[in-house]
Amino acid sequence: MFFLIEGFLKEVGRGEINDSGKQYVSVLSCEEWKRWRDSFDMGIDMDPDISEIYTTKAEVNYDSLTGSFSIPDREDFSREDSKFAFALDEKGIVFIDDSGKAEEIIRSIQRTKRWKLPSLERFLYDFLDQIIKDDLRLMEKYERELDAMEQKILEGEESLSSGRVNHIRSDIRDLRIHYEQLMDLGQEFEENENGFFRQENLRYFRLFLNRMARLHDTSTFLRDYTVQLRDLYKAHLDIKQNRIMTVLTVVTTIFLPLTLIVGWYGMNFRYMPELEWRWGYPVIIGISITIVIGSLLFFKKKKWL
Repeated sequence: MFFLIEGFLKEVGRGEINDSGKQYVSVLSCEEWKRWRDSFDMGIDMDPDISEIYTTKAEVNYDSLTGSFSIPDREDFSREDSKFAFALDEKGIVFIDDSGKAEEIIRSIQRTKRWKLPSLERFLYDFLDQIIKDDLRLMEKYERELDAMEQKILEGEESLSSGRVNHIRSDIRDLRIHYEQLMDLGQEFEENENGFFRQENLRYFRLFLNRMARLHDTSTFLRDYTVQLRDLYKAHLDIKQNRIMTVLTVVTTIFLPLTLIVGWYGMNFRYMPELEWRWGYPVIIGISITIVIGSLLFFKKKKWL
């Protein structure tokens, strides 16, 4: 696919991007890139290799800027990232992509964007913005879910699973890493070492970096929130366990005097007067009941029950 950057992305044939004199956007497969790379006349030190993409980054070459994108799936972070490479100079940008992700983003820009001042810098801003466009909504969703979990913990909910908290924390960690890589990419664009971008248009990259900084701060807050929530849940379990231990301790303490009485009169010495006393049995029952009631009242007064 080949596009000219006009008031919108205008799809054209391959030959038109060199003849028009306008900045362009191209999306090629690996095979197409190998066949046509020389026609773009970019000074690339090392050919991009899609199979070796692990991060989002940009590298300055002698007369071009190359790099890669590794974009997590916002629907399921456990899936493999969408990966593709790019190469650009002052004339335009070429995406080398077999995954279809770059085409999806560019088609979305083609449908939704119109520009009064079209430029390669404005296209790059919109391309980067499309990658993170729904992330704020995703963060809000995670925050609402974590708030609901916190409320359940405070209400003494016992069926809450800490596994979901760990799952959210893992997703947020992946997003933070992705944001840091995008910020490095944006800073490389803003630095404009090869002078591919017009100075007045570098503001687009600053605008993107400001937005990325806010998203990064939000992800950091949510990551800390998950840690606090996990600690709160652990504290809730500890309190519950302490209550159980308190009840067991009180029960044990109440029955200690009764155990002493049973042990005392279980010795059955011959000259123990209570053994022959007519009222010995009911008196022991009464003493035992008195001890139990007295202990309960004592613990109640001390607020141990």
